[in-house]
Amino acid sequence: MKCLQSLLAAKASILLVYLSLLSTTTYVAARPKFYQKNTTSDPWQPFHKFAGCHKGDHIDGLAKLKQYLHQFGYIPSSSSSSPNFTDIFDETLESALKQYQKNFNINTTGQLDNNTVQMITRPRCGDADIINGTSSMNSGKSAHTNHHSVSHYSFFSNSPEWPDSQRNLTYAFSPENRLPNNTKAVFSRAFQRWSAVTPLTFTEIDSYPYADIKIGFFVGDHGDGEAFDGTLGTLAHAFAPTSGLFHLDGEEEWVVDGDITKSKSSTAIDLESVAVHEIGHVLGLGHSSVEDSIMYPSIAAGTRKTVLADDDIQGIQVLYGSNPNYNSSSSTPSDTAKDTNDGGVHIVDWHWSLTTFMSTVVFLCLLV
Repeated sequence: MKCLQSLLAAKASILLVYLSLLSTTTYVAARPKFYQKNTTSDPWQPFHKFAGCHKGDHIDGLAKLKQYLHQFGYIPSSSSSSPNFTDIFDETLESALKQYQKNFNINTTGQLDNNTVQMITRPRCGDADIINGTSSMNSGKSAHTNHHSVSHYSFFSNSPEWPDSQRNLTYAFSPENRLPNNTKAVFSRAFQRWSAVTPLTFTEIDSYPYADIKIGFFVGDHGDGEAFDGTLGTLAHAFAPTSGLFHLDGEEEWVVDGDITKSKSSTAIDLESVAVHEIGHVLGLGHSSVEDSIMYPSIAAGTRKTVLADDDIQGIQVLYGSNPNYNSSSSTPSDTAKDTNDGGVHIVDWHWSLTTFMSTVVFLCLLV
């Protein structure tokens, strides 16, 4: 009897281990293998101390905030008589903040209220909101639908697009990154979001130099004049057609698999959400002031947003037209499409494979 009790107790313990292993495979926040330990903290976190500031204040560090606004087009180069900004809250800063607040649908006060500071410190795309002094994020255009709505999509200067001879686009990954298949599958799904609503198709090839779209993860200054800044801050950037350059910050905590909304990390960024956004830039879209749109410039950590909004669809179809099979009354692939609409790629990573293998072994032991 004691022997039987011991055996049952042992099996019960093994069962608990098995169930524990299964639970760890549900939410996997996997980083690509090239990931390096973050050496830089959130570069915009210090901006929180400016909450409540207004015109006339002199506070240490305001020059860096001006540099931020300059980076994203809100303070043109001609607005500063020298390369160095001052720490004075002047008319230039007030004007820049008003335009920023307008683009992000914040009460236009020209002051650093809490809502403005919270938005400024949110992780975002590295592409500028204002190019050559012109912003069309919140200009408002009549939507190309039967509904009475306003669109806020925008394009790069002169509305560049891929020519008719390049509607079957190829893409490749930097060989230096050595991405696993589950990471590549994220980009495949992201491209499919755009091909579902346009005549464009996307095919992965091995030749990085000859691909139309070149995707790579980089750290810091990587030679394109748009250096990355470590954890959070600028997440990625892409260039207008037909450059095809699409770069991501290799120091981010990129989530490849699992439910990011249940991640305990405060710096977890959903890779597919950012990929869909940057592909929009690669195809010619600028930023939008519609917060639900893919082309909205910022995304909070722990957030997933991969479904094209009407604003995104209307904008991209102005450039390329509609996919003949697209029905505007139906939605684009949903977030659940990662398990069913991935072109036959099974979405797993090393962590999932290891724990699944271990749990299977344990389960077989239970049957003995």
